[in-house]
Amino acid sequence: MNQKHAIEIGLIVYEKAQMAAILGLTDLLMVASKIAAKHQDTTDLPLQVSYWEIKGSNLRPTCNFSSNPDGSGRLAAIIIPPTLETPIAKQAAAPWLEWLRDQHSTGVILSSVCAGAFLLGETGLLSKRKATTHWGYAEDFKQRFSDVDLDVDRIIIEDGDIVTAGGAMAWTDLGLRMVDRFLGSQVMNETARALLIDPSRREQCYYSAFSPNLTHGDAAILKVQHWLQKTEARVIDLSTLASCAQLEERTFLRRFHKATGMTSTEYCQRLRIGSAKDFLQFSLMPVEQIAWKVGYSDVSAFRKIFKRVVGLTPSEYRRRFTLDKE
Repeated sequence: MNQKHAIEIGLIVYEKAQMAAILGLTDLLMVASKIAAKHQDTTDLPLQVSYWEIKGSNLRPTCNFSSNPDGSGRLAAIIIPPTLETPIAKQAAAPWLEWLRDQHSTGVILSSVCAGAFLLGETGLLSKRKATTHWGYAEDFKQRFSDVDLDVDRIIIEDGDIVTAGGAMAWTDLGLRMVDRFLGSQVMNETARALLIDPSRREQCYYSAFSPNLTHGDAAILKVQHWLQKTEARVIDLSTLASCAQLEERTFLRRFHKATGMTSTEYCQRLRIGSAKDFLQFSLMPVEQIAWKVGYSDVSAFRKIFKRVVGLTPSEYRRRFTLDKE
């Protein structure tokens, strides 16, 4: 791979951020990048890491470290690390918010670990979205961000363009998730083995995960993708989607397929099935109720689409991947 096309993952060095997590993530991601380069039989690393910080009179974050300063990687994801201190206050978070929103608006994935979710929450981008943080921060988080669907029983929640991880050491889970998304499951597994991280529980979450393309550069289509993610693809009729993109319907269909590699119907099905997998894995809700909750009034149609997308029936998926089994 030519280095100019390297994937860049930015780490946020905010006030009192846990440096152990920042350095650990750097090591994990660089180990994965070297493994991927070996597979590709090249010395060019396909993934690079950068640190972003606000210093002195700077009003916006600037990059103060890159694992390859001679390269020109494309920022694809941002990770907000944990802190072992009190979660970041509103005033301290304020200088980061516009920049984080701007990055998200261009397709950059935003993610957080533990108390890092408080900085992510201040952006407003978690509103009406699923997220997790450390269980010890649950009440404080709910008070500051009452419109967020918080689930502290989950160690990691991947909601398309936003990913949150729970405990302070969950940066290993998040790091592996990023490796899986950008470099593939084989590299993820080899990285876990190299660093002696047990991926057995994590692999259940990686199985057939839907990782939509958000870096295609089409702002109109990205707006629709963000809207679908936030609304869990509840409304998927063509006229509504085209109106959201402010495009004529035929133009929307053409540009959506070009940007994402699939039709809008296929894309929405993937989002809905992803939500269904969560319900099957983390709840005891009957399949019929799950079908309704993710937008299918016809349970038979839901079962057929689920089987086509996942390769298992809903019941088979639940038996294989439920976290309640012994």
